[in-house]
Amino acid sequence: MLDVPCALAQYLSRLLNAERRERGTRRRSRALTCFRQAVFGLRWFREDRDVSALARDCGISRATGYRYLDEVIEVLAGQAPDLHETLQRAKDGGLTHLVLDGKLFSADRVGEKTTSVKGEQIDAWYSGKHREQGGNVQALMEPDGFPLWLSEVEPGSTHDITAAREHVLGALYWAYSHLDLPTLADRVDGAGRGVW
Repeated sequence: MLDVPCALAQYLSRLLNAERRERGTRRRSRALTCFRQAVFGLRWFREDRDVSALARDCGISRATGYRYLDEVIEVLAGQAPDLHETLQRAKDGGLTHLVLDGKLFSADRVGEKTTSVKGEQIDAWYSGKHREQGGNVQALMEPDGFPLWLSEVEPGSTHDITAAREHVLGALYWAYSHLDLPTLADRVDGAGRGVW
């Protein structure tokens, strides 16, 4: 029993079906129907289970499970509004300010070397601050913490201000100057005008 509305699984199923048509996937050529793939993806989100176990439950290989999960995430991400649209909606919705914060999401099986600012070889996905592997995601939220927009993931070794500069700060400066919509963030030097 999946604790999400059936309408959500049906909606995701329709998105997957449209994606398959766009790719030119032949009917009945997949191991799972669009609806079963939707349930597979929703189970991964809700139950936080290992993809291998979910794939085994559906009678598909681990590799197919990862591929199907990637497709689910891709079609859902395609529904997200862009950052400027999110800022305009926030202002139109009567919000007086927003909140920006970064979070490290734990990950395993990630290994990529990079050169640090000191010129040393380091693991790009290892966060020294958190002492674990993961990805840094910046989140723009309503004052009560409800998420409005998420950045693309950066390696865990990326500092929050660096990730924010890459993905969101330019748009926040625009929101402050054009929409009178300031943003609260962790105390960081160099965040810029309109971001406190």
